[in-house]
Amino acid sequence: MRTLLVTGPGGAGRTTVAAATALAAARAGRRTLVISADRTDTLGAALGAPDAHPGLTALRLTPDDRFRDDLVALQERAGSVFELLGADRLDGEELTPLPGGDELALLRALRDAAREDAHDTVVVDLPAAPKALAALALPEQLRRYLRRLLPPERQAARALRPMLGRLAGVPMPAAWLYETAARWEDELAAVQALVEAPDTTVRLVAGPGPGGADALRAATAGLALHGLRTDLVIANRILPDASADTWLAALAAQQHKTLAEWETAYDRVVRVPHLGRDPRGADELAALGVPAPDAAPGPVAWPVTEATAEDGGGRVFVWHIPLPGVVREELGLIRRGDELVVTAGPFRRIVTLPSALRRCTVAGAGLREGELRVRFTPDPDLWPRDR
Repeated sequence: MRTLLVTGPGGAGRTTVAAATALAAARAGRRTLVISADRTDTLGAALGAPDAHPGLTALRLTPDDRFRDDLVALQERAGSVFELLGADRLDGEELTPLPGGDELALLRALRDAAREDAHDTVVVDLPAAPKALAALALPEQLRRYLRRLLPPERQAARALRPMLGRLAGVPMPAAWLYETAARWEDELAAVQALVEAPDTTVRLVAGPGPGGADALRAATAGLALHGLRTDLVIANRILPDASADTWLAALAAQQHKTLAEWETAYDRVVRVPHLGRDPRGADELAALGVPAPDAAPGPVAWPVTEATAEDGGGRVFVWHIPLPGVVREELGLIRRGDELVVTAGPFRRIVTLPSALRRCTVAGAGLREGELRVRFTPDPDLWPRDR
């Protein structure tokens, strides 16, 4: 299944591009699903009549209802725990969704679409780039938290809990808690695998200009940090070259200056014209010229290479982490046990070291040509000795 995640700065026309992308895929003969959790249904407004697009299905999520159902079900399962704590139960009518519910609903819908295997292409209308990146990173972060709070090795002792509960006279954590944690782990792993799959790419939408250029650079760095691939950059709402209006002519010149920089910095940039109005319906969406998704560019590699120490002696391993668009002043690097905390501007990711590097010490790091290169030297106390 080919998956395209559409995001970009706020107000850049992400939803319109998502609708145009989905329509192009459906017209190419692919069974296409486009997903949005926008509460104002701008996706539906852009597409027009949903039945007018053969092969295209639009899904608008209602995360409030799902959140209410999930919390009510949790209260039923954990009734004895709530009674022990003296807590009052909440009625479904008084529940309101928590922040982040829309993003979680999008990820869940994406997972469900992959399980159903009823579509060739899935286009997801994500929120603005900072929120989208936080949502896409959520499965990996939650899995890490689950492993810390409920380590798998502790679950091996679940058979002792009934006996311990009788001896202590206090109810012990029920088996369903660990079963629920295991189910969450499986579901989060499925979503993470889908987000990181080679057939999943991100389509970045931005208006060419100083503000759009800064937002695009930050989004590119965040995507690279989380190992996500960019399908292409959509330069949206391009003004015509010739205009008698001096104000419009100056704005068009600024756009073309930014476009020249983007076409040098990014592998593929598609120009989408400004129609003078918000596109509505199949004909106007097709007039934008947004291309259907093609073959994915392949997985993002973080290879480990071996080199010789600068002093000519000893072995050095170099971990290559692509971080295009990141500048040295925005970069942070901390090692904590078997993990590496990498900060790139406003984004942070905690990654587990490859097995070989866990037995090494960090010898230094450098940022060259859009790539972070972290050097490791074998720890004599942990590294196998040569015979």
